[in-house]
Amino acid sequence: MVNKVIAFTNQKGGVGKTTSCVNLAASLVAAQYKVLLIDLDPQGNATMGSGIDKTRLENSVNNVLQEEVDINEAIIPKTPSGYALLGSNSDLTAAEVALLRRPQQEKNLKKALNVVRNQYDFVVIDCPPSLNMLTLNALVAANSVIIPMQCEYYALEGLSALIGTIEQIQRSLNPDLTIEGIVRTMYDPRNRLATEISAQLIAHFGNKVYQTVIPRNVRLAEAPSHGMPILLYDKGSRGAESYMALAREILKQYNKLPLLEAVE
Repeated sequence: MVNKVIAFTNQKGGVGKTTSCVNLAASLVAAQYKVLLIDLDPQGNATMGSGIDKTRLENSVNNVLQEEVDINEAIIPKTPSGYALLGSNSDLTAAEVALLRRPQQEKNLKKALNVVRNQYDFVVIDCPPSLNMLTLNALVAANSVIIPMQCEYYALEGLSALIGTIEQIQRSLNPDLTIEGIVRTMYDPRNRLATEISAQLIAHFGNKVYQTVIPRNVRLAEAPSHGMPILLYDKGSRGAESYMALAREILKQYNKLPLLEAVE
């Protein structure tokens, strides 16, 4: 069992963070791994993108963080996409306010996850697009961080700030936290600035930058409105092929080679 908790985070919105979480989770399931996706964003986009109506959640990650229910009561064991889901909706905003009033509030998610994490190979956390108390809970609970980013000027600026935050959390709250990798999203190789910034990323971060790039792809953009990962919506699309390639690259890091063919 891999038993890894990976947080997807970037304080800049619109970089393909939720898309990457949902599609990586589905690709790992296709490779026969047990996956739990945690939607830690009050917008609930990962929940809806998994085919679950966020307005009909009986219990959500909000109830878990506020210690109102056991995490097992809130997890949906199997979504149409094949992975388990701890869903979210706008109620989660209340949790962030409540956590600010509690001691060791940054450890609530980790404490809840300790009950179930051994049941999964991968726990994938979709963080909100800001460095707030919810994101802090994710980074304290995680083993590693994947940073999705567009290859544009402002993204580089934000990346420096994010890495600084991760280093602070390493020093004070989670010494085991590492940067798993940086994934380039919405990539258009015809864009000169994108190729220049991509080259800068590789020069600075080396093998922390995944070889796989996620292209701009119409089918990939359409899939969330149908409540499906791209692997179910259009398996033959460039977007699906890219996320399967990303899953292979991540699995290879853990030397999990026997099941790699499942995501070919």
